[in-house]
Amino acid sequence: MVHLLYLHGFLSSPFSKKAQETAVWMAEQGFSDYFHCPDIPMEPRAAADALLHALDRLKGEPTCFIGSSLGGYLATWLVEEYGGRAVLVNPAAHPYELLRQYVGPQHNYYTGETHVIDASYADDLRELNREIAQPDRYWLLLQTGDEVLDYREALDKYAGSRHTVIEGGDHSFQDYTRWLPAIWDFAQEH
Repeated sequence: MVHLLYLHGFLSSPFSKKAQETAVWMAEQGFSDYFHCPDIPMEPRAAADALLHALDRLKGEPTCFIGSSLGGYLATWLVEEYGGRAVLVNPAAHPYELLRQYVGPQHNYYTGETHVIDASYADDLRELNREIAQPDRYWLLLQTGDEVLDYREALDKYAGSRHTVIEGGDHSFQDYTRWLPAIWDFAQEH
């Protein structure tokens, strides 16, 4: 059976609504042992190290990533470097461009921590950018009402990938739980 590795977004945590909804759904299906949601550090290099550690703990088992926002960008790096599949939920296609507007102190309301973002974060994120070699490994779930990211940038970056574009919604991806059975089915295709 394939493991699901949920990657939360910027200023988020494993306690985010989608992460928790995914954990509950997996438990209801009896698949708790196949769900993993690491706490991803804010600093890009530390985030990459933490994700490699989480992946290493799965010891080569088949893995599908669910990446939300910045987590989608990180999931792409993992898929392109180490294999697997990914469901990208309102993913950040070019976060290194957006991050410049967040330079300075940023508060994570899930953890209570404040982090000071500097320009090097954008450079470090850019180092994780990868071209999409096999678009069929990805499924994009996009909502046009995303107030943070332009869904069309993701469509461009992941051209040729399976995608579902829903009119309206927002960055949090409304009605996410409705998609969990289909996400699980996609994860099992390998």
